[in-house]
Amino acid sequence: MSRLLHRDVVPPVPAAELTVRSADGARIHVELHGPEDAPAVVLAHGWTCNIRFWDAQIRDLAADHRVIAYDQRGHGLTPEPGPGGYSTNALADDLEAVLTGTLAPGRKAVLAGHSMGGMAVMAAAARPGVREHAAAVLLCSTGSTRLTAEALVLPLRAGALRTRLTTAVLGAKAPLGPVNPVSRKILKYATMGTGSAPDRVDACARIVHACPRRARVEWGHVLSDLDLAAGVRQLRVPTAVIAGTDDRLTPPVHARAIAAALPVGLGLTELTGTGHMTPVEAPEAVTAKLRELVNRYVATGAAATAQKEDVA
Repeated sequence: MSRLLHRDVVPPVPAAELTVRSADGARIHVELHGPEDAPAVVLAHGWTCNIRFWDAQIRDLAADHRVIAYDQRGHGLTPEPGPGGYSTNALADDLEAVLTGTLAPGRKAVLAGHSMGGMAVMAAAARPGVREHAAAVLLCSTGSTRLTAEALVLPLRAGALRTRLTTAVLGAKAPLGPVNPVSRKILKYATMGTGSAPDRVDACARIVHACPRRARVEWGHVLSDLDLAAGVRQLRVPTAVIAGTDDRLTPPVHARAIAAALPVGLGLTELTGTGHMTPVEAPEAVTAKLRELVNRYVATGAAATAQKEDVA
């Protein structure tokens, strides 16, 4: 077993934990790792996941970074919200609350979002908190619109039928049940590359099956109607994109469209043979890209220069 695989077995111990309040009063659970005065990275996980999805990145980065990771509402240790508490506005509110609640005024960080976490970044692109604190962004395995129309989870020809059935799958109310060989096989097919290591499949299965059913269903409805194309165009900080070539949930067509529309795009990295769960399937590649962004835009203060050049 590789060093990174072994590290994923035991969750990293946070330096501190705290709760921040979102705009509607929702409580958001946050973990802080690493030295307080080190360059900061903020991690936002995806649909049906939680902070533990980022364990490989947290362990590698926390030695010399301030790593801030949070549970999206209804996931992990963040409670489910009240009625009306699921929306792209809520995603933006929560991210902004985490930024303002954990970073001093004017302090910059690299923001990384996987899947729905990337959607949170896009939804919040024009928010004052993002404009103040984002030095650069990494979008992993995400999309901005047409998620059900482009998804390849169902082996059907593209069209209205596949879109309707995919929408039904995202909003399915059936419980996932315990992790077993059948459920692991289904999860691997839907979300991971065929060559994914068994222990990484197990890790993702445990995380996904731990997501409360109501949160999974409610966020599934939000994703079905997603349209954040405007948010991509408002993301005026240096932004890199990573996608797996074998991603069935958000196929590379989404990453290519986002990369082409970004005002300050840093290019698209396509990981051959990797599925949707890039931070778990290819932790070395994701961590290396985060370090690159920190070194370029936080440690050197180059983000401000890039933003000024873009405005000019």
